[in-house]
Amino acid sequence: MTSKQNTQQKILDAAEQLFSETGFSATSLRQITSMAEVNLASVNYHFGSKKELIQSVLQRYLAVLMPRLDGEFSRLLASQQPNQLPTVLAVFIEPLLELNKVQHNGTTMFLQLLGRGYTDVQGHLRWFFNHHYGRTLDKFVLLVQQSCPQLPASEIFWRLHFSLGTIVFTMASNVALKDIAAADFNEVVEIDGVIKRLIPYLAAGIAAPL
Repeated sequence: MTSKQNTQQKILDAAEQLFSETGFSATSLRQITSMAEVNLASVNYHFGSKKELIQSVLQRYLAVLMPRLDGEFSRLLASQQPNQLPTVLAVFIEPLLELNKVQHNGTTMFLQLLGRGYTDVQGHLRWFFNHHYGRTLDKFVLLVQQSCPQLPASEIFWRLHFSLGTIVFTMASNVALKDIAAADFNEVVEIDGVIKRLIPYLAAGIAAPL
């Protein structure tokens, strides 16, 4: 790894940790550079701005996640018949778990960062997602529409938003949830088990009658 790459890595690692712990808005560039042990000019040189740094932190995960999802969505659409909603949602399981290879606890970290993007009202991320991954997201929405033809587009928007909130909350509290499951029900649950438990719950909520 070159000196330039090492500096970028240190900045990204520090930014990711601070963003996940305190949020995008509450984290300053000076906090990031202090943790990364680099000067402020390094952030501007390598990333340009705080917004671009936020996008770069997420892109480490999205570069792995989104191509996998795009391929799976295309495969389901090619079947030319409506897929059951649990089948559509289950597509996310393996690609999300792959994020643990990007970083330790990468799956949880990514979903927490995604949640921060909503709670901190980072409008630039909406543009970023639409610009880079709009076609992939459109495929997913189309699959949901095909599996729930009784729902208008506006209702699907709300239900997917509520589902994202459920996922983010669950991932943010997954350590506590696993401790409770072990203490109260003698269940050992890992991150894949948590996600698999979510699928039928989300499917039922999204497809519920109006």
